[in-house]
Amino acid sequence: MVKTTPDFSYERKLWKQGFKAIAGVDEVGRGAWAGPVVAGAVVFSLMGPAARSSRPTSSSASWRTAVARRDSLRSRHPSVILGAGINDSKKLKPREREKLAEFIKQNAASWGIGEVGPRIINRLGMAKATRMAFRRAIAECNSRFDGVRIDFLLIDAFFIPYVRGLRRRHQKPIINGDEKSLSIAAASIIAKVYRDALMRKLSRKYPQYKWGRNKGYGARAHQEAIKRYGMTRLHRKMFVETWEAKARKRVEQQVSEITHTLL
Repeated sequence: MVKTTPDFSYERKLWKQGFKAIAGVDEVGRGAWAGPVVAGAVVFSLMGPAARSSRPTSSSASWRTAVARRDSLRSRHPSVILGAGINDSKKLKPREREKLAEFIKQNAASWGIGEVGPRIINRLGMAKATRMAFRRAIAECNSRFDGVRIDFLLIDAFFIPYVRGLRRRHQKPIINGDEKSLSIAAASIIAKVYRDALMRKLSRKYPQYKWGRNKGYGARAHQEAIKRYGMTRLHRKMFVETWEAKARKRVEQQVSEITHTLL
C-alpha cells in the first residue's frame, strides 16, 4: 500500500487559477452515539496570484490597513506548514493533535469551528446536522478575516449545499481528503481536538458513560452504561435505538436457534 501524506497539491493548482482564500473543511464525531458533530475550516495562506498581485487603490487610512493586513497574511507562507507533521487526525496521537492544533491556529490565515448538538441531530438527522456544522465553521472562518472571504472549498468526500457565495463550482470534494490535502487535514485536527476536549468536559457530568475515553462512540463500556442507566439528553436517539434493535434481533435469533436445536 502506498503511503499518502497530505500536501498543498490541490491548493497550489487553485492558487494558480486565481483563488486566494482556499479553505479545507472536515468533520469529526459523525458516527458517535453521544455529543455534537463538529466541523473545522482552515485557510492557510492568501499566497495565490490574486493575493500577490492585488493592490489597494485608495490612499486613505483604509489603504494602509489593507496593505498591513495583506502583508501579515502573506507572511504565513505554505512552506511554514510543510514538515510540521500535519496529517489525518485519526493517524495522530492525542498529544500530537493538541500541539498541532495550536500550531495550526497560530500559523493559519484563518480558521473556524462549527458545532451542532444532539438536540438538532435528533430533530434533523445526521446529514443535515453535519452540513449545518460545516456552514457554521465556514462562517466563523470568514468572520476572522478583514475584508476577505473564502472563495473555494476543499472538502473531505462531499459537496456542502447552501454556502453563501460558494456553489458547487467553487467546491471540490476529495475522497480521503484528510490524507491528501493539508488544509483538510488541519481542519480535521482542530475539529478533533475541540470535540475531544468537550467530551472530556461532558464526561465529568456523566462519568458512568466514560466519554472521556470513548468520546461518545459505541465502545463496550458505553453500551453497558446505556443498558444500565439509559440515554441522556446528549445521546443521539436514532443511533442508540438502532443499536438496541439490532441487539434484540441477535438475542431473538440466538433463542430461536437454541429452541430449534432442542426440538
